[in-house]
Amino acid sequence: MSDRGTLFVVGTPIGNLEDLSLRAARVLREADVIAAEDTRSAKHLLAHADLHGPVNPARRIVSLFEGNEAERSQELVAALAEGRTVAVISEAGMPGVSDPGARAVAAAVTSGVRVEVVPGPSASLVALVGSGLPTHRFTFLGFPPRETGARQELIGTLRDELATMIFYEAPDRVGATLADLAAGLGQGRRASLGRELTKVYEEHVRGSLAELAAKYASTPPRGECTLVVEGATEAAATIDIEAELRRLLAEGLGPRDAAARLVIVTGKPRRQLYQLALSLQRTEPEPEEPS
Repeated sequence: MSDRGTLFVVGTPIGNLEDLSLRAARVLREADVIAAEDTRSAKHLLAHADLHGPVNPARRIVSLFEGNEAERSQELVAALAEGRTVAVISEAGMPGVSDPGARAVAAAVTSGVRVEVVPGPSASLVALVGSGLPTHRFTFLGFPPRETGARQELIGTLRDELATMIFYEAPDRVGATLADLAAGLGQGRRASLGRELTKVYEEHVRGSLAELAAKYASTPPRGECTLVVEGATEAAATIDIEAELRRLLAEGLGPRDAAARLVIVTGKPRRQLYQLALSLQRTEPEPEEPS
């Protein structure tokens, strides 16, 4: 073939196979190559799609995951240059959104290959709409950092965020993340946890951050989880970091503990706060001897 092929980025069901669109099913049946995050789940999905029409007999499935995406993307561009049709799918939802796929799209765009996005279900939007929180302005933040300090730094930067915030989180980290959100954004901030979205046991658990943190402190939720958190209703009071560190040091906290206390409400790096606390501790005047 002399003409270049098309890269299709196909949104797939996040749970309920009935959410696979007719267009998505057709593209998957007709594609020459399907690049899948998980080839086993892809075969299950294709068995469902193949019920609705004739299948390309030359279709083949290759893996496309975080570890091989850079190299595989170049292979896909080569196939597209030969005129083949390539469909990229993640295990669930939209490729490239907290899933592999973005590098393949970027490589195709750089090579001048046509890219078409086939819309599909999105856990972030399902959770947002089902949360009951404002939907006119929202921001998607993906998975928070696994490391506690980095996660708290991120949350500290979000205190003044006016948009409704959407996070993905693993079930075993939901409790810790909710506790950090409550500490950094305010105990009473409204939130919703969506789990098992579009599946039989779909659930939206709504309440304050404090209530949700307490609920999942020791018992993780089951299934895939999406957290939706209300945006700030007014600008948070500006924190005088130096004054607050002096206060904490005066209360007897060491520089390390004082810095850790402020990470989650300032968003400043822990090391930066620690160095400032050390500096303040050195410059504190010695108490006067009693006369």
